[in-house]
Amino acid sequence: MGDANDSRTMIERRSERELVVTRTFDAPARIVFEAWARPELFLRWWIPKASGVTLVSSSMDIRTGGTYRLELDHPSSEQPMAFFGTYKEVTPPSQMVWTNEESPDGAVTTVTFAEKDGRTLVVLTDRYPSKEALDAAIASDSTGAFDEQFGELDAILGTL
Repeated sequence: MGDANDSRTMIERRSERELVVTRTFDAPARIVFEAWARPELFLRWWIPKASGVTLVSSSMDIRTGGTYRLELDHPSSEQPMAFFGTYKEVTPPSQMVWTNEESPDGAVTTVTFAEKDGRTLVVLTDRYPSKEALDAAIASDSTGAFDEQFGELDAILGTL
């Protein structure tokens, strides 16, 4: 897969079941983690503007054992799309792990935050239940928004 559109965001298929996205941000890990852990910040950058999707409702209890549910409206869909799951681990400011339970083919997402010299390397790993599930996610382009999302995150970090 190589570089995404934004050359600072790398998207790579690391195995039959794993997609890994990396980017370094010019902010300390505690600030980058906060942008993932505070719903009012997370919702400002997670939904790509170019997708045409709008947020209908959200519920996010970002703690180990907490749950999330995002309902999104898309012009091509009559019903809102729901994305939901459970936070398996939330360890500030170094790691978050959550499930994506909207389908049996949902990935488990792990995000790590590693700081060096005031900059933070974010590594997001989506581990799918099968090769076919990851193939389908890539084919549907549901994995194609990371560069835009991380660009929006980068802009928000400059304001925190």
